[in-house]
Amino acid sequence: MKKQGKLIVHTGSMFSGKTTSLWRELFRLKIAKYKVVAFKPYIDNRKDEEKIVTHDNKKVDALRINDLKEILDYKNKNEVDAIGIDEIQFFENEPSEVIDIFNELIKSNIIVVVSGLDMDYKARPFEIMKEIMPLADELEKHHAICASCGEDAWVSFRKSEKEERIEIGSEEKYEPLCRHCYQEKMRQREENKIQIKLDISEDQ
Repeated sequence: MKKQGKLIVHTGSMFSGKTTSLWRELFRLKIAKYKVVAFKPYIDNRKDEEKIVTHDNKKVDALRINDLKEILDYKNKNEVDAIGIDEIQFFENEPSEVIDIFNELIKSNIIVVVSGLDMDYKARPFEIMKEIMPLADELEKHHAICASCGEDAWVSFRKSEKEERIEIGSEEKYEPLCRHCYQEKMRQREENKIQIKLDISEDQ
């Protein structure tokens, strides 16, 4: 007898093991003979366009989609028991729409396993993750190790000063930091900007 549908959410900063936990959940379900399919955002072309790849190089085949509604289309045409979704913060669906999609999947006795960032590089919560976390039957917040002090990381710090909220990247663009180290680096960045402006003013 197939288990009831439910929502499992893995969240946290980059390099915290979210996607590895997603992979582990899907791997276990496959062993249990569940019909499993994984999805990833179309814009996420890191490492392998047709697979979800963890930082420790575990892989699972995945379909790239632009819109979470495509999952319902897939469900209506295929038999599926469990669905995995990686990097859910990259999808542009309205949070209310995501809730409706997940509720429909769960009512169809489908297990939905989701991984994604809880906050962007400015420590602002991603709206999708903020809305689905309370709905989860199982919720785990993962922590990377702070790249500066070794404590539990809190957020993903962007090494560059680009302002776009979404910038696809990995170790070359981001590092996990605890709250204290993040705030210190952001303070130093702001001080450097002020100093550069002062230097420019003096040269003119």
